[in-house]
Amino acid sequence: MSGNPALARRLGTVDAVVIGLGSMIGAGVFAAFTPAAQAAGSGLLVGLAVAGVVAYCNATSSAQLAAAYPTSGGTYVYGRKQLGEWPGFLAGWGFVVGKTASSAAMAMTFAAYAAPPGWERPVAIAAVVLLVAVNYRGVTRTAALARVIVAAVLVALAVGVSAAWAGGPSGGGGRLWGAGVLSHGWYGILQSAGLLFFAFAGYARIATLGEEVKDPRRTIPRAILVALAIAAVVYAAVAATVLAALGPDGVAAAPAPLAQAVAAGGWAWAAPVVRVGAALASLGALLALVAGLGRTSLAMARESDLPRWLAAVHPTFQVPHHAELTLGAVICVIIAVADLRGAIGFSSFGVLVYYLVANVSAFTQDRAARRYPRFLQLLGAAACLVLVATLPLEAVVAGLVMFAVGTGYRLFRLRRAQG
Repeated sequence: MSGNPALARRLGTVDAVVIGLGSMIGAGVFAAFTPAAQAAGSGLLVGLAVAGVVAYCNATSSAQLAAAYPTSGGTYVYGRKQLGEWPGFLAGWGFVVGKTASSAAMAMTFAAYAAPPGWERPVAIAAVVLLVAVNYRGVTRTAALARVIVAAVLVALAVGVSAAWAGGPSGGGGRLWGAGVLSHGWYGILQSAGLLFFAFAGYARIATLGEEVKDPRRTIPRAILVALAIAAVVYAAVAATVLAALGPDGVAAAPAPLAQAVAAGGWAWAAPVVRVGAALASLGALLALVAGLGRTSLAMARESDLPRWLAAVHPTFQVPHHAELTLGAVICVIIAVADLRGAIGFSSFGVLVYYLVANVSAFTQDRAARRYPRFLQLLGAAACLVLVATLPLEAVVAGLVMFAVGTGYRLFRLRRAQG
């Protein structure tokens, strides 16, 4: 990082935990249980536990690496330091390209809840512009907005869960288990784990902000695990609630299962609260995505794996302003022209490659840097490969194409530099 301006360390433990929670408790908690129930029925509870274990393995790897390399970039940096330039590049490329598309989809999800019919794309673009502006003013502004959003989302979830249990019909215990947790088999459970794992994946956003955290060797590992633990408790409560209120078949048929569970109860006033919570959750996830993308792009630009112009740091606000403005513009263009319903399957593929590199990188660290036993990294790496195998074929193909494009870009850049 020699010769590159550094970012300022302004975030404490609470700020880091809140940004991690904002990344994880996004719109997925309001909708992700539908495809999980389609895959596994009530076995999604087992799938959620499996996803939580995989996330814990990956989180400990990220925490161990972040303590050793407290700088911007997350697994892009860890892969370069521990495994070499190419594994680091592939992790960074998969994150930047995949999460840029995810950001556009998250903005559209927010607009689906918040915009009048026909105004979804303009509202989504306005949300991106607003959040890029907040990020541009400094990471403390990002953390402050994240606190407000996370608090509001947690209140909305608490209201929704309370409404479903207090106003719902009796007999929820029988509906909770349906035909049994193994009614769809272990493949269905693993597929549900793959779907639910991505609801946990936001904890890595804390590591990408490593250059802006105070006392990072202590703060980042603690913040990653605290955020993951809180998210796991919230997800378990919501999963049990929607299954008890609707049953596995009802969850599988409901596009917004928590809202449906509230509607089935007696607290009619709670339904709009849940809808507002879903919109804010989408906004919180988008806020954290924009921040993480900017820092990863900064790290890649410092090594010339992206154009060096993106490595600029604003002299006053201490943010990678070129990277954030460029990514914001790209996200807005994607929203304006793309049909996102089937365009982001490769994002899941990229996330799993990202964590695979993180687990292998942590496994290669020496004893002095080790905080967790190696078997956790082996389990995390193996789980990433298993979950890749459960992805739809079109997602795998799209992911391979994405990495082929990235490989071609880097080879062209290296040859040009040599020439």
